[in-house]
Amino acid sequence: MRFGLFIPQGWRQDLTGIEPRDHWQVMNGLAKHADDGDAFESIWVYDHFHGTPEPNGEAVHEAWSLMNAFAASTSRVRLGQMCTCMAYRNPAYLAKVAATADVISGGRVEMGIGAGWYEHEWRAYGYGFPRAGERIGMLDEGVQIFKQLWTNGTATLDGRHYQVDGAQLAPLPLQVDGPPLWIAGGGEQKTLRIAAEHAQYTNFDGSPEGFAHKSDVLRGHCDEIGRPFDEITRSANYNVVIGETEADVDDRIAWAEEHLSNTVPSRAAEQAESLRNGPLVGTPEQIVEKLGALKDLGLGYAITYFLEAAYDRSGIELFETQVVPALR
Repeated sequence: MRFGLFIPQGWRQDLTGIEPRDHWQVMNGLAKHADDGDAFESIWVYDHFHGTPEPNGEAVHEAWSLMNAFAASTSRVRLGQMCTCMAYRNPAYLAKVAATADVISGGRVEMGIGAGWYEHEWRAYGYGFPRAGERIGMLDEGVQIFKQLWTNGTATLDGRHYQVDGAQLAPLPLQVDGPPLWIAGGGEQKTLRIAAEHAQYTNFDGSPEGFAHKSDVLRGHCDEIGRPFDEITRSANYNVVIGETEADVDDRIAWAEEHLSNTVPSRAAEQAESLRNGPLVGTPEQIVEKLGALKDLGLGYAITYFLEAAYDRSGIELFETQVVPALR
């Protein structure tokens, strides 16, 4: 099993209380921690503009700006976004942005891409909020533009949502045919069909039941189009709450509720309970057992999120030393 690490960028209230002038030092310090070790193959950020679980004016740093910053400040880890919203940027332009980041990083960019969902920020930024089918159609056409540009250096598409006519891209990404595509989302009729056609990686429901079901749907689409199912690495994102003892785990959850009460007080208890009920909560031995079961279901890549990362690295370090070696 392979592992990635989310870097706090503010979207989940995970830079609260830290002065903006210090944000980059914190984010880059964690990126370098992952880069200097060997537990995490990749680092990740989210592509959002407004905070969650509700928009509240807290800091949220822009994903692709961070991609290029991390490209310059790290040397080993791969760089991903989980996931870029196709409609937030013209896809030909986005292909160019990703190609530049790939060159700066020496060929380490992963392209996480999805249809988007956070209605508040869509409308606030003037994108409207098309129905789900329209957003998925934009995802499909945008991926086609990516593949043309990254492979041929030019793209032409007269689509329903996007029109490009001889768009040029030079230089090409350093990775042959461009950054690997992570198609994120579990829509069974369309999103997983797009993934079957284009993705090197998928990212969907990480619960054992949900993961097994979405995997079966993906397999069905692969069978229909004649693509080997095993060509696609399946991934999921996980909130990790880890402690040496169950009492330590309880303390971390209590800290999370207190921390979130500073910015989203009406949602703090709900968010803490959600953390408690997640798949990867417990002692190292318990988490190894849970991940082992998911590995048996076909999980190839776990992308981990630690709410406390900007303030306390001990959970990350415990995961690195006691969980990763047991599963890799």
